[in-house]
Amino acid sequence: AKVEAKDLLRKPNVKWFKGKWMDLASKAGKHLQLKESFERHTKIHTFEMHIIQAKENYAGNYRCEVSYKDKFDSCSFDLEVTGKMPLVSVNGDGQDDAGELDFSGLLKRREIKPQEEEPEVDVWELLKNANPSEYEKIAFQYGITDLRGMLKRLKRMRREVKKSAAFAKGLDPAYQVDKGGKVRFMVELADPTVELKWYKNGQEIRPSAKYIFEHKGNQRILFINNCTMTDDARYYVTAGDEKCSTELFVRDPPILVTKGLEDTNTYVGERVELSCEVSEDDANVKWFKNGVELTNEAKSRYRIKVEGKKHTLIIEEAAKNDSATYSVMTTGGQSEAKLSVDCKPLKISLALQDQTVRLGQEIHLKCEISENVEGKWYKNGQLIEASDRVKLYHKGRIHRFVIGSAAVDDEGEYMFVPDAYNINIPCKQIWTISPFSDPPKLHLDGLGEGNTVTVVAGSKLRLEIPITGEPTPKVTWSKGDKWITDSGRIRAETYPDSSCLVIDVAEREDSGPFRIALKNEAGEDTALINIKVVDVPDPPQAPDVTEVGEDWCVMTWEPPANDGGSPILGYFIERKKKQSSRWMRLNFELCKETTFEPKKMIEGVAYEVRVFAVNAIGISKPSMPSKSFVPLAVTSPPTLLAVDGVTDTTVTMKWRPPDHIGAAGLDGYVVEYCFEGTDEWIVANPELTDKTKFTISGLPTGSKILVRVKAVNAAGESEPRYHPGPILVKEVIEPPKIRLPRHLKQTYTRRVGETVNLVIPFQGKPRAKVSWQKNGSPIDKNQINIRNTENDTIIFIRKAERNHSGEYNMKVEVENLEDKATIDIQIVDRPGPPEVVTIEDVWGENVNLSWKPPKDDGNAAITGYTIQKADKKSMEWFTVMEHYHRTSATINELVIGNEYYFRIFSENICGLSEDATMTKESKVYKYPVYDDFDFSERPLFTQPLVNTFAVAGYNATLNCSVRGNPKPKITWLKNKVIIMNDPKYRMFSNQGVCTLEIRKPSPYDGGTYTCHAVNQLGEAEVDFWISILSFLYFLMYLLPQLKSASKKPLQ
Repeated sequence: AKVEAKDLLRKPNVKWFKGKWMDLASKAGKHLQLKESFERHTKIHTFEMHIIQAKENYAGNYRCEVSYKDKFDSCSFDLEVTGKMPLVSVNGDGQDDAGELDFSGLLKRREIKPQEEEPEVDVWELLKNANPSEYEKIAFQYGITDLRGMLKRLKRMRREVKKSAAFAKGLDPAYQVDKGGKVRFMVELADPTVELKWYKNGQEIRPSAKYIFEHKGNQRILFINNCTMTDDARYYVTAGDEKCSTELFVRDPPILVTKGLEDTNTYVGERVELSCEVSEDDANVKWFKNGVELTNEAKSRYRIKVEGKKHTLIIEEAAKNDSATYSVMTTGGQSEAKLSVDCKPLKISLALQDQTVRLGQEIHLKCEISENVEGKWYKNGQLIEASDRVKLYHKGRIHRFVIGSAAVDDEGEYMFVPDAYNINIPCKQIWTISPFSDPPKLHLDGLGEGNTVTVVAGSKLRLEIPITGEPTPKVTWSKGDKWITDSGRIRAETYPDSSCLVIDVAEREDSGPFRIALKNEAGEDTALINIKVVDVPDPPQAPDVTEVGEDWCVMTWEPPANDGGSPILGYFIERKKKQSSRWMRLNFELCKETTFEPKKMIEGVAYEVRVFAVNAIGISKPSMPSKSFVPLAVTSPPTLLAVDGVTDTTVTMKWRPPDHIGAAGLDGYVVEYCFEGTDEWIVANPELTDKTKFTISGLPTGSKILVRVKAVNAAGESEPRYHPGPILVKEVIEPPKIRLPRHLKQTYTRRVGETVNLVIPFQGKPRAKVSWQKNGSPIDKNQINIRNTENDTIIFIRKAERNHSGEYNMKVEVENLEDKATIDIQIVDRPGPPEVVTIEDVWGENVNLSWKPPKDDGNAAITGYTIQKADKKSMEWFTVMEHYHRTSATINELVIGNEYYFRIFSENICGLSEDATMTKESKVYKYPVYDDFDFSERPLFTQPLVNTFAVAGYNATLNCSVRGNPKPKITWLKNKVIIMNDPKYRMFSNQGVCTLEIRKPSPYDGGTYTCHAVNQLGEAEVDFWISILSFLYFLMYLLPQLKSASKKPLQ
C-alpha cells in the first residue's frame, strides 16, 4: 500500500486487518511479516504485508487502514489461495507460531492434520444466530469488551427494518470502530430537500471539530473523529417524521502479548509456573491446555495469578498428564509453549545377570532400581504374564522373576522395563545339551544364487524353508535388530519340518537380508536370506530444457535415484501447454537415453514437459514438470545490406529488417567486420543497435573490409547477411547534386507572421560547401538563419515579413564542381481596401455600383470582393455578395423608399482586407405618379336568356349573366309585369349570375320573361319565352330530336 505524504508532518498510522476485526499487527512472526519504507524524493510511504507459506485458511478479505489526525482512508482486497500444502508441526517457544492468521489453528494443534478453510463471518450476524450462552466467548474472540451494551443493543438489531419512504438507503444495523479511530455514517435520502437531524442517545448532534457533516447529492454523511468510549451509544437520524437508527460499538485497542510463554521441562511432583506479559494492566486473558480453556476455580489443579501486566499459570504438583501445550490468548495476540513433565532419573542398583541352567532346574532373575515403581517382564520382546509356572515378585525397589523347572522354550533374551521409564534391564539364558539329540539344519537348496528371493512390490510372499533337528529346534526370524513375530504384516510361521516367512503386502523397504536361526540342545544353525522387493522406479527429477528452436526443444534429465530394484528400460515423455491441463505423450517407443527432442510445437506458446521412468515392473509416477519454456526461432537474415557512405576512417552500412521475424520479436542487430585476407570477425557494436544504419569507425585508410550483419532476438542470432564484396576505406569524390523538393520547384508562398522552415537535401563529398544569395546579394543572417549539415541545408525565418519575399539562390561546391538551385519565396498579406466606390444608377429596387481595385494587393492576386449594405436608419451591415470578381455590380431586392450605404472589401489568398471602402452618399428611389383607372360601366348582359320548354310539375330554372359598375339592380318581369312577392318564384343574384326558379310550373306559367338591369350609367334587359308541356307531349317533342342526334357522328 503506497501512501502519499506530501502534506503530512509525520508518518501516518497503518493497520492491516483480516475480515472485519482481526488486527494482523499481533500476528507478525515467521508466517506474517509487516514492512515499511519511505521514498524521500517522492514523499511516498510504502507499507508491505508479506505472507510466508500461504495456507488455504489464509484466504479471505483483507483491509488496510491509514489514518493521520482527522484524515482517514482504507482499501480492501480478496486473497485466494489455490492448491494444498502440507502442514508442519512447529516446536519451540511461542514466537514460532507468530503470524498464524487463524486462532483455532493455533489453539487446537494436537496432531498434524490439514486445516479446513474457515469462511469469513460477520460478528453481528454471528451474534444474531448464536446461543446466549456463547455471547461471552464471541465477545472475547472478536474484541468486544462491553458485553452489557452488546446484549442491550442486540435486541434492537433483531428488529425488522421497515421500508422507509424518506430514506432510499438507511444506516447499517451496527458499526464498530477502534478507540481513537474515525467512523462514517451515511444515509441516502429519497427527497434531498427534507430537513435532516442527527441524534446521539436522544441528544441532537451539532457540527463541531468532532462531528463533521457532509452533503453529496442525496447522501448525508456524519463523521465522528477520535472516537472514545463515550461515543459508544445509539445513534439515529430523522427526516421529517421518519427515523433510522444504528448502534456504534467502540472497541478498546487490542491487548498485545509483549512477552510470550516459554517451553518448560520439569519432573513429576515439582511446582510449575508459566508466565507471560501483556500490554495493559489487569487485562482479560484466557488460558488454554491443548485448546481447552482453563478456569480459576477452587477445585481446579490450576491457579491463575495476575500481577499488573504479568499473568502466571501455577501447577503446585506436576503430574505426568500435565504434559501438554499451554497457550494464552488476548484480544490482540496469543502465545503458546510446551510443558514436559518427566519422571526423575532412574538408577539401576542391581542389574540382571546372564545365566546358564540345565533342563529342569530353577530360573531365578533379580534386579534392583532406585525408585519404587512397578514394571513389566519381557521375553524376546513379548510381554510375560504371571502364571502357575512363572512367578513375578515386587517388593520395594527389588523385582524378581522365577521359573521352577527350566524347559527348552524358556531359552531367550529377558528384560525388565520399569513403568514410566524408557529403559530396560536385559539378560540371557542358556541351557545344557541332552545326550539324545540331533543338531538343527536348514535346507536352502531351493533358493536361487546367493539365497536371493525376488518379489514384486504389493504382492504376497510366502517363503517356506525345510528344517531338521532332534529335539525339534526353535526357529527365530529377524531383520537387523528387529525380531519377527508370528503376527503382523511380516510374520513367521513354524511347523515341525519347516518354517515360513510371510509378507502379506511387500513393500520396497522390506528389501534386505533376513536371518533365520535354528537352535536346540544339540546345537544351532543360521542363514541369511536376501529378500529383493522390486517395484516401479521413482520418478525422475524435473527435466531441464537446454535448447529451444522454432518448433522444437532439447530436454535432458537425470535417471531416478531409485530404479525400484530393476534396471531402467527407458523413458516416456509428455508435454502440455502451460495454460492447459491435458498432457500428450510424445514417444510410444521407449527412449533409451536421458535426452529427447520434442517437435511440432507452436512458436510463441509456453509449454511444459515431464518424464516417466520404465522398468520391467512398470511405469513410474511422472516427474515434476519442467520450467515453462516458449519455442522461439531466430529471425531470417537482414536484407538489402549496402554501403551508405565511406570516409577515410569510417564505413557506414545500411540494411532492411528481416523478412521473417517470428514470435520472439527483434531485439537489435550486431554488425561485424573483418579485414580482407583474414578470418577474424570483429564486433563493431558491443551493444545491440535497433537502427538499420551503423557507422564502423576507427578503420585504417586504404584498407579493405568485409561486413556482415546479424539480427538478434530471444532465440539467438540469425544467419549473417554478407556484403557482396570488400569495401575500400577511402573517401570518394561525389559530384554535388541539389535534390530540390517538388514543392519548392514552384513559388513557395507563406503568410506574414508564419514560420518558414525549408530543408533542402543535397549530395556531395567530401566536405561540400553551401552558399546562399537573395536577389543576387548575400543574405542578411540577422533576419534569415541558415544551417548547413553534411547532407542538407536549412533556411529558417521565425516570423516572415513581406520584405523576405524574393529569389533565393543556393550553390553547393565540392572542390572544382558545383550545383545551383533557385527558390522563389513569396510572403503575402491581406490586401488594402478598393478605391472610390460610386453609385452609378438607381432604379426600382435596384442599384448599380462601381469601384477601382486596391492599390496594395498584399503581394498576391486579388481573388474577389465582398459587398455589404446598411440601411441608413439602423446602420447594420449585411453581406449581399461574396467572392465577386468584377469591379461593378448590381444590387437587387432593396426596399423602395429606404436610403442605403454600401461598402466593399477586397480579398486575396490571405483573406479580406482589414478596412472597406464605403459610398459617400445615398440615393432615394421615388415612385412614379399614375392616374386612377375608371372602372365604371353601364349594365351589359354577357350571357342572355334562351327560349326553352319545361315539364309541368317539375321545377324550372332560368339563368343569365350581367356586368356593370356600380352593381346594377336586377328586376324580373312576366309578360311585362314585374314579379313581386310571389312564392311561386325565387330570384337569386351571385357574382353577376342572375337566376329565376319557377316552382312546379303549370301550363299557365308559360309566357315571355324579362330580366331588367339598372345602375347610374344606364339600363339593359333581355327577353325569352318558356313553354310548359305535359310529360307526354314533352316526350313526343323530345323523340324526334334524339333520333336526329343519333345519326350525327359522336363528338
